[in-house]
Amino acid sequence: MSRLAGPSGYHPGMLKHAPIVPYIPVSDVPRARRFYEQQIGLEPREMVAGGVVYECGKGSWVFLYPSGGAGTSKASQAFWQVEDLEAEVKALKERGVIFEDYDMPGLKTVNGIAATPGSKAAWFKDPDGNIMALIQSDPAEG
Repeated sequence: MSRLAGPSGYHPGMLKHAPIVPYIPVSDVPRARRFYEQQIGLEPREMVAGGVVYECGKGSWVFLYPSGGAGTSKASQAFWQVEDLEAEVKALKERGVIFEDYDMPGLKTVNGIAATPGSKAAWFKDPDGNIMALIQSDPAEG
């Protein structure tokens, strides 16, 4: 065992072995909770530092927290890897989630869904304007 390794064999600086947790910055936690719980269907696991932790699939989780910088990113905050993108989009639309439409070089959505070789994607914004995505990868292409 290396001098730097702890009793568990953990080596500091080896972040490839540590889970990473996405943050969702929001300006109004109660409003964001209504959206993520009622429309997206997430269930809170615990409250932490004025925010809320949501458990997601396969042991992953996301932390929604109050921030003055909420909604300022023009890029996706996080994405959910899903098995049936069309079914997820349909279910979320039925709950009032509005999906983004894009028409630019290399990316065009049809009914809110973009298809590229090997994957499909759809994006929506939360009440603060944070861009979130759903991705379906084709295992045969991966």
